[in-house]
Amino acid sequence: MKICITSEGDTLDSRVDPRFGRCRNFIFFDTESGEFQARENSSAGFQGGAGIQSGQLVVSQGVKAVLTGNVGPNAYQVLSAAGINVFTGVSGTVREAVQGLREGKYKAASDPSVGSKFGMPGK
Repeated sequence: MKICITSEGDTLDSRVDPRFGRCRNFIFFDTESGEFQARENSSAGFQGGAGIQSGQLVVSQGVKAVLTGNVGPNAYQVLSAAGINVFTGVSGTVREAVQGLREGKYKAASDPSVGSKFGMPGK
């Protein structure tokens, strides 16, 4: 299964970024092979629409789940409409987040965890 983890860096030992739409990087991880690809989030600096753009990027990668600290309403809508399970409240390293998912530590969110504009400078 292909999953996405929001990350502050580009390795499995990077910290999980608590923001979805404005995270620094996305780590796309294959739970079967253990292979991963890091991708910089080009939407992070947008004044508006970062959640929607980030969500569309993640959807285009064919993931089945997203692990993040928080997700706003616009991103949540894009992800859930595509049938992607969103797990919020995730912290630690990317490697620990993947292990937590394997162990069933997380429950899929049924709503956004923060309001729009979360993670913008000064917000």
